[in-house]
Amino acid sequence: MPLFSRDVLATRLIDRVRHALRPGWTRSVIVRRCAASVLVVAALAVALTSHRDTDDHEALAAARDLLPGQALAADDLVPIRVPTGLLPDGAIRMSSDAVGRTVVGRVRSGELITDTRLISGRLPAQLTGDRRARLVPVHIADETVASVLREGDLVDVVTEDSEIVARGAIVALNARPADSGALSGRVAAAPVLLAMDEAAAHRVAAAALRSSIAVVVH
Repeated sequence: MPLFSRDVLATRLIDRVRHALRPGWTRSVIVRRCAASVLVVAALAVALTSHRDTDDHEALAAARDLLPGQALAADDLVPIRVPTGLLPDGAIRMSSDAVGRTVVGRVRSGELITDTRLISGRLPAQLTGDRRARLVPVHIADETVASVLREGDLVDVVTEDSEIVARGAIVALNARPADSGALSGRVAAAPVLLAMDEAAAHRVAAAALRSSIAVVVH
């Protein structure tokens, strides 16, 4: 006679199946571990996405204070890392694009170098918004007036006969020091570069050949 009847064995098998299907401690542990794994994967995905959003790029900044009219040398520049969202348009990223070029305006140490800080064929258009604008070098008769001009100043250009040959010209570069005043010594001062529309540029250039030039600051 068998120790266990067929009915008893069947009952035990059914009980085991029911126990396996019934929520219990083991299943709870498994569920919690699965949930924790999902959360870890999600956190990693968010971290990677955040890292991509904050990628930075190398750009060039001034290694020291730079003066208007200064030709850039390699040791005037220092590479720095800039987050993508803070990198300005036109930032100079290669020293070959900057070395030897002339600085427009005063640049502070650590300031990022952009294309608008350097003289180029695009500078008059960038300053005036007119793609046909031109740069005109002008020797201003009154050196005291010339010494106080700053990049970005608006001026009208006037001849000695009181003829206004240009209105609203923009000072693109004034390389003379602010305290120069009347020239000390007999060294000719560098001209002031003015940005203006093409027609006005031609008038100013022609007028400078036959007349002293003065400016009226806006």
